[in-house]
Amino acid sequence: MRPLGAPGVRTPCNTCGRPATTRSTGFPPEERISVQSVKTVIDSPVGPLTLVAVDGALTGLYMEDQRHRPPEENFGEPDTTPFGPVIEQLGEYFAGQRSEFDLAMAPAGTPFQRAVWAALCEIPYGETISYGELAERIGKPSASRAVGLANGKNPIGIIVPCHRVVGSNGSLTGYGGGLGRKQHLLDFERRNSAGAQAAFDF
Repeated sequence: MRPLGAPGVRTPCNTCGRPATTRSTGFPPEERISVQSVKTVIDSPVGPLTLVAVDGALTGLYMEDQRHRPPEENFGEPDTTPFGPVIEQLGEYFAGQRSEFDLAMAPAGTPFQRAVWAALCEIPYGETISYGELAERIGKPSASRAVGLANGKNPIGIIVPCHRVVGSNGSLTGYGGGLGRKQHLLDFERRNSAGAQAAFDF
């Protein structure tokens, strides 16, 4: 069995508070066969999103003017072919109809970074945790600063929900896509989560 997150293997990202059908155990090793990446750009409520894929697996979702955004030439040639499910699920997410993603993803990073990104996928939709809590979840309680750096370098925004990590006092602290976008995403998810809970209670 190939590891979760390997090309062609769907890595459910638990973004709704319910257990994903398959628990994410991390992403594939950084060493991967070198193949050509492809890209496409879609519109969204938080501005244009650049999607990048390698061998059919999503490797990047970048916002405009995002910190740590790679050079444009690294994204490859335009090609919409591998992005159908990503575009469909993002559309449902922004319509308030989806709170959990089920996509093949293969973000490139160090083992520590991939551990942080896998833990991000366990933060429930509509909720937040602190950098310290995230550090504890990966078994590195004294590494909150390093966790923050890894969080900021998450290459797959929104789907791997680094926007759900805040300061210990609840402040937004920082976000690669800008604090305005972070606030927008958190408010959007909280409204939808509260609405879903109200409907359930009724």
